Amino acid sequence: MASDKLQPVILSGGSGTRLWPLSRKALPKQLLALDGEETLLQQTARRVADADRFKAPILIAGDLHRFVIADQLTDIGVVPAALLLEPVGRNTAPAAALAALVAAEDDPETVICLLASDHRIGEPEAFRAALDRAAAAADLGWLVVFGIEPDRPETGYGYINAGPALDDLDAVFAVERFVEKPSLSTAEAFLADGGFSWNSGMFVFRADAMLRELKRHAPEVLAACTDALAGAGRDLGFTRLPEEAFAKAPALPIDTAVMEKTDRAAVVPAAFGWSDLGAFSALRAVGAQDADGNATRGDVALIDSRDSFVASDGGGLVAGVGLDGMVVVATRDAVLVAPADRADEVKTLVAELEAQGRKEAVEHARVHRPWGAYEDIDLEPEFRVKRIIVKPGGRLSLQRHARRSEHWIVVRGEATVTIGDRIEVLGRNQSTYVPVGVTHRLENKGAEPLHLIEVQVGDYVGEDDIERLEDVYGRDKG
Repeated sequence: MASDKLQPVILSGGSGTRLWPLSRKALPKQLLALDGEETLLQQTARRVADADRFKAPILIAGDLHRFVIADQLTDIGVVPAALLLEPVGRNTAPAAALAALVAAEDDPETVICLLASDHRIGEPEAFRAALDRAAAAADLGWLVVFGIEPDRPETGYGYINAGPALDDLDAVFAVERFVEKPSLSTAEAFLADGGFSWNSGMFVFRADAMLRELKRHAPEVLAACTDALAGAGRDLGFTRLPEEAFAKAPALPIDTAVMEKTDRAAVVPAAFGWSDLGAFSALRAVGAQDADGNATRGDVALIDSRDSFVASDGGGLVAGVGLDGMVVVATRDAVLVAPADRADEVKTLVAELEAQGRKEAVEHARVHRPWGAYEDIDLEPEFRVKRIIVKPGGRLSLQRHARRSEHWIVVRGEATVTIGDRIEVLGRNQSTYVPVGVTHRLENKGAEPLHLIEVQVGDYVGEDDIERLEDVYGRDKG
């Protein structure tokens, strides 16, 4: 390696449908604290934060999540080398191409570890040991995937069949073949065979090696990503890829685009407490279970129940009697009840809700914005009551409304308020009024979060009655 430091690249995409209503399109699972106090994204970033071993991470994400991602990284003191925004989702092959192209600008021989942002790693030391073995192979030009030692005949994962051990490398094997999600009987045979591992979807490779294999096996992907990076622009610390160029990239996973075709694929079998937390069964498996096999989150009370996952995420007390193999999830604005063996069908349910135009399919009750968040307390056709939370330094757009007035009451912190040509500072228990059509802005110049209650009154109180005149976050007007 030209440099001993690895280049982490963290992929933060996804639509959040499999764990609905905990996870949603506007705030998918990697941005939630599903396994501890920190979000999965934060845990992933911390895992590769040792400056003696890793370069600053590169993140690849969608535009919708950019401010939440930036805030979460700031909260744990991680400064990314770059945060690339994909204008449309194109799966992991274009992401790998972007990672290799960006890293190669600094050093073509840089070894990249391509990581999902939503995976759980229960044994970090074992992960780092496996990463060292993978990096040694990658430095020799191998494209390496972590193969997770299976502990059950899982039909929801792809499998890797390991071939012969590679010379002069510690526990690294050539890939004999990749196998898509198998039937139960095939998965049972794989487990009995012992030569198969789960495909983790995490890869380690040298930038120039990946670029060479992309050119050979997926030239359309490489060409589109090269053009997109050439036309990229900077915006508030983000790197925006132009949609027209990037959309030309075929939407392919790196597995089928390159790994299944190259003769340089290698696998490092590993056991480091891995889970992709992709289903409620996975959340139940990693959670603390009672004597009857129930895993609970939040305010939950159960009687005579077994083998169930029950969660209250701000939805108040959830009480269950006689549950057997059930999933029950309550949030402030939605409740899911399903047999555990049918919980995967939640994706179909969410698609139906989205087709109906249901807000709950996309956003949580607390809606995140670059300046903070808001949540509805009450809503009727001609009035709306919100709780607004503005983070320190947060600044709403200079705006006006054509069809509603607003009353603001500060309940915590200090608000700097612009109304027309008047600027005033409001403290706790102070209030002000914004008439219909008057230009106004709200900002928090303090060091603590600002909380206020907003009461909207008018003949229409929808979110689209906002005319933005000036916005520090670069959002569209209107």
